This record gives sequence, C-alpha cells and structure tokens, in this order.
Amino acid sequence: MGEQLAELVTRRGGVAFHAPALAELPDLDAQAIERLVKSLETEPPRLVIFQTGVGTRALFDTTDRLGLTGAFLAALDQAVVAARGPKPTGALRARKVRIDRSSAEPFTTRETLEAVKDLDLRGARVIVQRFGSANVELDRALEARGATVTEIPTYRWSLPQDTKPLVELVARLERH
Repeated sequence: MGEQLAELVTRRGGVAFHAPALAELPDLDAQAIERLVKSLETEPPRLVIFQTGVGTRALFDTTDRLGLTGAFLAALDQAVVAARGPKPTGALRARKVRIDRSSAEPFTTRETLEAVKDLDLRGARVIVQRFGSANVELDRALEARGATVTEIPTYRWSLPQDTKPLVELVARLERH
C-alpha cells in the first residue's frame, strides 16, 4: 500500500518518497498443504491461528485449487479459530469462517497468546498460518503449554526486486 500512503502524505502537504523495503513472495507448497489438510481428519487441531490476511487468502486459494477447501473448512469448524488482527479477520469472514478468538491491538504475538491463554493445549495440535518468517516466540510459547505446533508457510519476505529507491532513501536520510 506504499503508493496509497505516499498519496495520502502528499494530499496532507508532505513530500513523499516511495521506497519499498519489503516484498512478499509466495511460499506455498501445495503438496505440503494437501498432506496437512488431509491429516486434519485423523489428527484434528484444537486451535488454528491465522496471522495475516495475505497468508490466509493464499492458503484458501491453494485449498481451492486442490479441491480441499470443504475439508479445511470442516476441520476449522471443529477447532478454535484465532485471528491475529483485522486483515486475517477480513479474509476469514470472506470465507464465512467462525472466529472464536481475536487478538487485541496492537495485534502482536503477545496479544495473540493472551487471546488463547485459557485454552488447555496439553497434547493438542495447533496449526499456525505463518507470516513472512516462522514466529518462533509464538511456537515456543504454545509448545511450552504442551501443544504440538505445525506452521503453514504461505509467503516469505524478501527485498524488493528494485532496491534503488531504498538505497536513495537511505542516502537522503544520511544527508538529512
């Protein structure tokens, strides 16, 4: 949304310099997602945590292509579904998924853990929709409560293809 933010700054009288510093690259392994969704029938999760809207949509797009969305929705219907913020909430609502727990602002790992703190996770399977990298803090906290955590990679972070604007921004900052 960098272009929109730059436009907003300009409309407010500021001078915007658009320099993307991050790119989201698809990181979906359709076969791994197929195995995971099929395993949910025999090893149902107690908790499924959705951390991002982009990742949630990408995951459902993949289950659509695989013809497994019905099975995935059935598994979610039997689990506690947690959304980390408004973006995964919107993506889940678009799929008519019931959301049982929502993280409070500012939608960090701390608030996500707070939202599920009362759940007994001893011996439970927990599925976490990964954002750009593994959420080690979340995984370890859930594992410390006795859960077996499986992360679903959906995208990863990278530098943008064109880093020239970013280099120019840093140079401008150095020159004040």
